[in-house]
Order: sequence, then C-alpha cells, then structure tokens
Amino acid sequence: MPRSRGHRRAIMRWLLATFYVAAGIAHLLVPEKLLLIMPGWVPYPTQVIMLTGLFELVAATALVTKPLRWWAGIALALYALCVWPANFKHALDGIDMPLIGHSWWYHVPRLAFQPVLIWWALYGAGVIDWPWRNDRR
Repeated sequence: MPRSRGHRRAIMRWLLATFYVAAGIAHLLVPEKLLLIMPGWVPYPTQVIMLTGLFELVAATALVTKPLRWWAGIALALYALCVWPANFKHALDGIDMPLIGHSWWYHVPRLAFQPVLIWWALYGAGVIDWPWRNDRR
C-alpha cells in the first residue's frame, strides 16, 4: 500500500531529528574529538562545536513541531552546507576519529551524502516537494 506524502515526510523528519539529536549530544559530550576535524580558519573552535551541538538539539526539536518545522528545515539544510568543509578536512587530512578511523570507504559516502542531507531537511520540512511534486497521493 503506497504511503502518503505527509506520512513519508513525517518518517523522514523523525529519522533526521534522531540523527541530529545524536550528533548534538556527541558535540556536547566529546567536543575535543570534533576539534580534530575543525578547519583552522574557524574562530573559537571549541565554542563553535558546543554551540552547534545546542543548535542540533534545538533544530531537531523544532523539526518535529509544526509551527517551527519549515524554519528548522531551512536551518538544518544551511547547517549541513556549513559543516561540509569539516567533512572535507577530515577526508583530505587523513584524521583518525574514534570508531571511524580514516578510510575512503567512510569518507566518499559521507561527502556524497551531504547534498542528500540538505535535500532531506528541505523535503522533510515541507520546504520543497521535489522530486515528488506531481505525486497526487
């Protein structure tokens, strides 16, 4: 039985919110590990990591609330775009991270998935309809 667009978006929102809650907790509990992949041009890196952890928790909560959902989708899409340089630094500098290490089997999918993460936030929040805009269900 086919799922409605609303049901699909709700599942996507909750999965994305869960991902960002986990990421936010990691930012707050082990910021020193994330300092390893922080680009050198970012000022106050520890504070940025702590603030992004708080942002991830707040945005994840907003994503699953109707009044703030649209704005949370835009904010999370922009955030995913802004953290992409750290992903590139991690890959190109050969930085070993706990539980992740340094493998192109990890980095290539991670770098390629970032645009999907941006789309996911926008679609799940109802900001865009692509590619299902003609879906009449």
